[in-house]
Amino acid sequence: MSLDSLKSAIPDFAKDLKLNLGSVIGNADSNGTLSQQQLWGTVLSCAIAARSPRVLRELEPEAKANLSPEAYTAAKSAAAVMAMNNVFYRTRHLLSDPEYGTLRAGLRMNVIGNPGVEKVDFELWSLAVSAINGCGQCLDSHEQVLRKAGVGREAVQEAFKIASVVQAVAVTLDAEAALAAE
Repeated sequence: MSLDSLKSAIPDFAKDLKLNLGSVIGNADSNGTLSQQQLWGTVLSCAIAARSPRVLRELEPEAKANLSPEAYTAAKSAAAVMAMNNVFYRTRHLLSDPEYGTLRAGLRMNVIGNPGVEKVDFELWSLAVSAINGCGQCLDSHEQVLRKAGVGREAVQEAFKIASVVQAVAVTLDAEAALAAE
C-alpha cells in the first residue's frame, strides 16, 4: 500500500486528482515549502480527517515511515482534537446567539499546548484538519499562530492544498466503492 497504489485507484474521470496528489505529496520534496515532518504529518492528519478507510490505509504506512514516533502520534492527536474543536467552535460561531461565545468551553485540549513536536508543525496539521472540517474560526486561529511564528503564506497554503486533495481523493474513492457495491 502506498501513494502509487492510491493514485492508480483514482478513476480516469478524476485524473486531475491523480495529478494533484502526485504534486502535493509525491513531488513535495522538490518545492521545499514544507519539511518532511510537516508534509507527512499533514498527510496523516488529513487522511484521518477525511474519514476514508482506504485513503488512510494507503497513506498511513508511508507517513509512519517518514515521521518520528513522536510526530506520528502528534499528527494523530491533531486529527483527534480538531475533530472535537472544529465541531464545537464552528457550531458556536454559526449560532446566531453571540452569548455562546462568552461561555467557557470546558473541553480538554491539553495536546495543543504540549503536542510533543514543534508547535508550528502541530499548528500546521491542525489548520489542515480544520480546512477539511470547515471551521472558519479554527482556520483563522491556527493561521494567525503560524503567521506570527514566521511561517509564510506559501507553507500555510501548501497545508490546505494537501487537505483539499486528500479530501477529494477520499470522497471520490469512497463514492466509487459505494457505487461498485450496488
